[in-house]
Amino acid sequence: MEKEQISGKADKLKGKMKQGIGKATNNPNLQGEGVVDETKGKVKEAYGDVKSAIKHADKKAGSDVDDK
Repeated sequence: MEKEQISGKADKLKGKMKQGIGKATNNPNLQGEGVVDETKGKVKEAYGDVKSAIKHADKKAGSDVDDK
């Protein structure tokens, strides 16, 4: 698992929490921050997925991205 995947999951969770707290406290600014954090997490996680897929494909082809 890539560090971006872990960081992305954490950002998504943080965003969902902010959205929930913002909704419970009637704070639209906090809700908006939560949406931004959740989206940022999704992008980071997707980047980590692509990075991982490239590494696996490279290893399968007999090369190793980490060696370069």
